[in-house]
Amino acid sequence: MDLMERTTVVRCAEGHVFTAASFPMQQLGTDRIGPGRLIRCPRCARLRNVVPVEPVKG
Repeated sequence: MDLMERTTVVRCAEGHVFTAASFPMQQLGTDRIGPGRLIRCPRCARLRNVVPVEPVKG
């Protein structure tokens, strides 16, 4: 698996778009946490909730 397969384009709560080296989908007990994760945003340098960016279809 190369690096391109392990990165995910994400958007933070402030709207900054960047790539995350890993974006594991995790569960809390038997319930799903949801699509968002807490990751430190490189633009605002704060721990932010991020979600994957949908690929552009065209």
